[in-house]
Amino acid sequence: MPWHESPQTGPEKSKVSAVTDVDQPKRRSLKPLAGLLPYVMRYRKLVAGALFFLGLAAATTLALPLAVRRMVDHGFSAADSGFINNYFGMMIVMAIVLALASAMRYYYVITIGERVVSDLRRDVFAHVTRLSPAFFDVNQSGEIVSRLTADTTQIKSAVGATASLALRNSILCLGAMAMMIYTSPRLSVLVLAAIPIIVFPLVAFGRSVRRRSRAAQDTLAQASAFAGETIGAARTVQAFNAEGIANQRYGDAVEGAYEAARAAIKSRALLTGVAITLVFGSIVAVLWFGAQGVLAGTLSAGTLGQFLLYSVIAAGSMGTLSEVWGELAQASGAAERLTELLQEVSQVSAPPHPKALPVPAQGGVAFSDVHFAYPSSAAKSALKGLSFAVQPGETVAIVGPSGAGKSTVFSLILRFYDPLKGAVALDGIDIRNADPESVRARIAIVPQDVTVFAASIHDNIAFGSPNATRQMVEAAADAAQATEFIQRLEHGFDTQVGERGITLSGGQRQRIAIARALLRNAPLLLLDEATSALDAESETLVQKALDGLMKDRTTIVIAHRLATVLKADRILVLDDGRIVEEGTHHSLIQQGGLYAKLARLQFETGGRDFTAPAAE
Repeated sequence: MPWHESPQTGPEKSKVSAVTDVDQPKRRSLKPLAGLLPYVMRYRKLVAGALFFLGLAAATTLALPLAVRRMVDHGFSAADSGFINNYFGMMIVMAIVLALASAMRYYYVITIGERVVSDLRRDVFAHVTRLSPAFFDVNQSGEIVSRLTADTTQIKSAVGATASLALRNSILCLGAMAMMIYTSPRLSVLVLAAIPIIVFPLVAFGRSVRRRSRAAQDTLAQASAFAGETIGAARTVQAFNAEGIANQRYGDAVEGAYEAARAAIKSRALLTGVAITLVFGSIVAVLWFGAQGVLAGTLSAGTLGQFLLYSVIAAGSMGTLSEVWGELAQASGAAERLTELLQEVSQVSAPPHPKALPVPAQGGVAFSDVHFAYPSSAAKSALKGLSFAVQPGETVAIVGPSGAGKSTVFSLILRFYDPLKGAVALDGIDIRNADPESVRARIAIVPQDVTVFAASIHDNIAFGSPNATRQMVEAAADAAQATEFIQRLEHGFDTQVGERGITLSGGQRQRIAIARALLRNAPLLLLDEATSALDAESETLVQKALDGLMKDRTTIVIAHRLATVLKADRILVLDDGRIVEEGTHHSLIQQGGLYAKLARLQFETGGRDFTAPAAE
């Protein structure tokens, strides 16, 4: 993928929002924009068309002063009205050519910009979705979305209109300078001597613009991240009457973004003012010398007029380039931020030559002396030498107090993370030696915190099974005891459920997740207390569906309620990242250890989740 130059590794470098040191020398250039070239060169025909019409427009513009000189020196001096008429007619034709060339140039360059930014957004999104959860542990989703939208919009402008203006005015500036030398070498020497005086301030101001633009983009991304988080939790905000606090915090963030943007605007405004003053001041000084030549008879009026027009073209082009430089500096800051995303390397990836998992799939799982700590809290171990095996077709329940490591077991089986020590095997193959997609294809999960997308119920059930037919989706819903409530909805399976399934109850969302797992029909089933959000009646129905789902397949259950535990072949009791007890429900009760304590607390509280008290 383009822009991969120096991949970042390690948890400290994975937080892209932390990379804000805009004062480093390596950031004071337009180099990040070079990463766009592979995207642009995918569309060589569009680029060729844009360059052709850009060159035609520039050539036509540079030809106009020649016509003016001929008309002044020959037409007026000879008082030849026919000559003048012919030249004016030719200039009209040139104006039409210039208009058509400019229109086509605009069409081609804007099309390139739209096409490139579409490809870039797709690549960035695809890359981000493949990063391991360790990346999302330390990065806000709102900021990532800001980079995907606001930053790519700035790049679209740069690749389209801004780059076109930069190239067009560069051609005009160089062409006008060349024609100035051809027209009057003596006057041109004075102009060329003034160029360093003009260029050096532009470069210096351009660096300042880029630093400030980067700061403005980072500040705006932070404001966007907070806005996304707050809007997503609107009910919680209102329930605690926290609208004022949220508004104050967002207002402060927006004000900070405004101040950062205003600082960048000041730099750009100063850059533009200085550029125009230097450019046109130099031209006026040079033309004064030219006027002296006309008075002395060493220069014709037409030649001075031609030189004047080329001077104006060169000055105007340099003035525009000063503005364009500021815009390109902003786009370069945006490209740099996207580069950071594209340079992120997932801590979990397929090996160069992945091992194939055995066929047919069995669903056997084995942990061998597994040690693990989350990258965001490396000092605290979540698992400490965990070892156990789940045979194909076996149902194993994992219980224990909060923080014991139960959910971590699921994360390692799904290979969201890799162990620091030891190995996790699926069907006898260390999953670090297999393709993560192949591993996850053999797993279906029903999480406790169900994810429901802003789509139809059909699409949510079919998520992860794109080839599923409507009949298959309905059968899975029926088996998950979800058909009854779905049919009561206005549009049935085509009902849109809103962002995060906000229009559904917790129990309904959980049954959607169970139907999704049923449809996947994987040999290994992971249940993170799939009935925790259901009332007694729904729990009975769903438990019946789960019994059918668990039949003839390997199942690992994180259990909080004894209804699931009682039917498990074995129960593993975790505490502080280790297995402290193992056995059936009855044998563990007789041991009188941690499991018996948790079970007793649950009975005494009338079915209360028994993990919470034990964590205290």
